[in-house]
Amino acid sequence: MDVNQVLAGTLSPDTATRAAAEQQLSAAAEQDFAGYLITLSRELSRDDAQSQVRMAAGLALKNSFSARDFTRLREVQTRWLQQIDPQIKAQVKKYALDTLSGSDIRAGTSAAQFIAAIAAIEIPREQWPELMDALVRNVGEGSTAQKQSSLAAIGYICESDDQDLRDSLAQHSNAILTAVVQGARKEETSNDIRNAAIMALSDSLEFVRTNFENEGERNYIMQVICEATQADDIRIQQGAYGCLNRIMGLYYEKMRFYMEKALFGLTIQGMKNEEEDVAKLAVEFWCTVCEEEISIEDDNAQASNEGSTELRPYFNFARVATVEVVPVLLELMAKQDEDAADDEYNVSRSAYQAVTLWSQAVGSQVVPPVLGFVEKHLKGTDWHYRDAAVSAFGAMMEGPDEKVLDPIVRQALPVLIDMMTDSVVQVKDSVAFTLGRICEAAYESIDPETLTRLISALFEGLSSHVKMASSCCWALMNIADRFAGEPGCQTNALSQHWQASAQQILAVTESTQDNQLRTAAYEVLNAFISNSANDSVHIVAGLSDVVIDRLEKTIPMQQQVVSVEDRLTLEEIQTSLASVVLTIIQRLESEIAPQADRIMQLLLSLLQSLPSKSSVPDTVFGAIGALANAMESDFEKYMQAFSPFLLGALNNQDEPQLCSVAIGLVSDISRSLEHKVQPYCDQLMNSLLNNLRSAVLGNQFKPAILQCFGDVAQAIGGDFEAYLSVVAQVLTQAAGISAQEETSFEMLDYIVSLREGIMDAWDGIIIAMRAGNKVQLLQPHVEAIFQLLSQVYQDPNRTEGLLRSSMGVVGDISESFPAGEFAHFFRADWLTLMARETRASKEFSPRTQSTARWAREQIKRQSGMLKFSALNVADVPITIT
Repeated sequence: MDVNQVLAGTLSPDTATRAAAEQQLSAAAEQDFAGYLITLSRELSRDDAQSQVRMAAGLALKNSFSARDFTRLREVQTRWLQQIDPQIKAQVKKYALDTLSGSDIRAGTSAAQFIAAIAAIEIPREQWPELMDALVRNVGEGSTAQKQSSLAAIGYICESDDQDLRDSLAQHSNAILTAVVQGARKEETSNDIRNAAIMALSDSLEFVRTNFENEGERNYIMQVICEATQADDIRIQQGAYGCLNRIMGLYYEKMRFYMEKALFGLTIQGMKNEEEDVAKLAVEFWCTVCEEEISIEDDNAQASNEGSTELRPYFNFARVATVEVVPVLLELMAKQDEDAADDEYNVSRSAYQAVTLWSQAVGSQVVPPVLGFVEKHLKGTDWHYRDAAVSAFGAMMEGPDEKVLDPIVRQALPVLIDMMTDSVVQVKDSVAFTLGRICEAAYESIDPETLTRLISALFEGLSSHVKMASSCCWALMNIADRFAGEPGCQTNALSQHWQASAQQILAVTESTQDNQLRTAAYEVLNAFISNSANDSVHIVAGLSDVVIDRLEKTIPMQQQVVSVEDRLTLEEIQTSLASVVLTIIQRLESEIAPQADRIMQLLLSLLQSLPSKSSVPDTVFGAIGALANAMESDFEKYMQAFSPFLLGALNNQDEPQLCSVAIGLVSDISRSLEHKVQPYCDQLMNSLLNNLRSAVLGNQFKPAILQCFGDVAQAIGGDFEAYLSVVAQVLTQAAGISAQEETSFEMLDYIVSLREGIMDAWDGIIIAMRAGNKVQLLQPHVEAIFQLLSQVYQDPNRTEGLLRSSMGVVGDISESFPAGEFAHFFRADWLTLMARETRASKEFSPRTQSTARWAREQIKRQSGMLKFSALNVADVPITIT
């Protein structure tokens, strides 16, 4: 293999060439990993090699130690630790460090990434103790290129997500800080070095907490960073403001002195910087301040409620700075770029975010400066300022006292509604969004007359310009949510607008050719349907005919699709219409019965017509699940026709999302049909078990499958005996999965979800066996269930859902064995504590507390039985009367 040619091939713009080169590298790594490492690291260190080839070598080396999946990552790291000779390791690391000393910055940066990958493995195990000292020495004594590459290496090491590495870096804080502060000083003549140092400093701030506790060291660090905000190089300014953001988030309690002496003025200066990236970072500094102070107030309020006197320091930075900083933010909001994409984060949008957070942090204190700006510019000639004024009004909706906002909102609403006809579409879009904010946060200030005008204006806006579609729809959905009234109410504020609103939505969806507008409008229709009062139900029922007709007409359109774009458009239309059908079913519930046959026939025809890999079946299955829930046992008449589609989706492991929906649908149908689902259970259970064993489907599917077992069991009762042996074996095996020392957070979450699924499965099975008078079949499994309960109690990561399921299982076992056959398990102290703690938790819902209370009563009853059964008959006194 010509390594130069292969490495160059990995950077080729030609897909086939690139894929072939990557395949050759992968094969070489599998065949002889040690030789692969030596060859590539030697190529990386060669000063006479082409720069792009050296970069490719470094990238390939780094990728050899990277993996998105945690298990795979541990495998590649173990290969380095256990399969590579120490001498080869030393040589590979030497080549990488030598590369830092060269003049090729691109190769040095690539080597820095590779060094960070090795460091993530070896530093936590104390196997490369000389690394940080070597990097520090390079920064102090090396050439310009060596300093820059070494600082980059420190930065890459510090920005790693590997928790073991992050925990180990604290002991290297002095070395890290020495290097990065030395490179970041204003005395450093190379801007490249200074920029690299500032970037590395930002990444290392989390690990230098000990140094930050020392006032002298902290002062020096802050001085270096503050001086960097005044650098001539924009990159250094950006890095410095980025550092200040991170410091405020990490060390708020240490910032009072620096805010008063420097940061207040520096950040205002930064916000006024002509370079947008600098200004954004200065704005984000105040976003961080507000977020911290909101969090501190919440934490202190909770601590006070719990009777704690240990409160976090709180300095009111935002409140003190309101008069000076908020006007600057408002001016920045007027720097809109009319050509900016909707998702582009520019200085205007960052300022809007800051004002929104400021309102939450200081409450009513934000009103005077915002209101002054609004009054000055709301009717101005410059659309940028009109837009900023409207947006600023919306930004302050969440935070101020309702009594303060109410008169202001009532006075402003007519003006804002009139502005929905502004000559500039950007302003109209902002007005619609602000009206949405008002509907969300201050809807009680909207009187019936204004509500009529508001709904009319939003629908006119929805029809007038595609750019406004998202904001108008969001505002209308907020209206639907906020004016819905109490669940089950006879009428609500929407009732008088319902028919006209539905007609306008249908007209928009029929006339527009814009997919985004059509989809958004159907979402509004769903919101109105979901929140309709009882006096609008007959309109919802009539609406179903229109929606069903439209969905039926899409089926022949499958034959007219000639391009990918046509197919995507048709799928979006079908998905939207199916979602409306779903929402109508959910709202009408059992009253959908007259339409049920037609709906089910339509949904089956739609499934029959759809091509593979379509996104539509997810929503169609959702609608079928809603129909099953609404019709309950009457849904059985559709099962013979529908079961092939359900099994097809359940067995379709190539489309995991569809498979997941099908798993949930099995649960829905089981709960609805109850024992009538039994004829279909053999095939359904086989498919579920196959999915559980599948290497294709991810772990995230397993908890839902286990819960599904419980639902099937409860549906068919004692007939679940046919599956009990294999399911119990699966549940016991799943219960054996536990957290290890190196378990990732994702794995911890999975274990909790898995245990909840196991408990739900056992709960359903226990209830099923009791209903079928077959509780004796459970006896071999009771001990394993209590072992899992003990694991749940001992695990600090347990959740409310898991504890509630566990308490349910405890209670159901007790009721299944009322004679006390397993009373000895109930006498465990940990079980009593588990029930008591679950019942007493104020954070848990009443449902969880009630389940725990019931379980506690069962524990007491079973424990009492054991005491009684332990009495010797001879010990019972005889009373003669």
